[in-house]
Amino acid sequence: MNNASSMFWFKSLRAFLLVIGCITLLAFAAAIMPGKWMVETTDFLGVGPFHESPITFYLARNLSLLYGFVGVLMLYLCRDIYRYRHLIRMLAGCTVGFGLFQLIVDTQAGLPVWWALSESFSTILGGSFFYFLQSRVDWSAQKPLQPDQPS
Repeated sequence: MNNASSMFWFKSLRAFLLVIGCITLLAFAAAIMPGKWMVETTDFLGVGPFHESPITFYLARNLSLLYGFVGVLMLYLCRDIYRYRHLIRMLAGCTVGFGLFQLIVDTQAGLPVWWALSESFSTILGGSFFYFLQSRVDWSAQKPLQPDQPS
């Protein structure tokens, strides 16, 4: 693979991590949103009543916090892709597996089919694209030039 091609994939992987990281940071807002909004959102989406109990709010808010911290991780990884290449590869593969488990969990929870399929398949597709991007980078170089460095 030539240097220009590898640099394209390197920059694409960095951009992917940056975009997904920024989007996932939005989950922090869901962690602190008023409980009334959570109830209204589930009513609007038609996914059944939101049971207003401490454990339900706890689980919903902590899941949002977890997604937010995934965003922080993605942003941190995009700072030095070469250094974290092994973690990036593992994270990409695990994202695909996470999508498969989402399908099982969503189905067991009794969520509508459209929810279970859209959530799990988007995660599987995103994880597959993530894995594809990182597999296209030529990691054999000692340390590739960072995109902002002169060649």
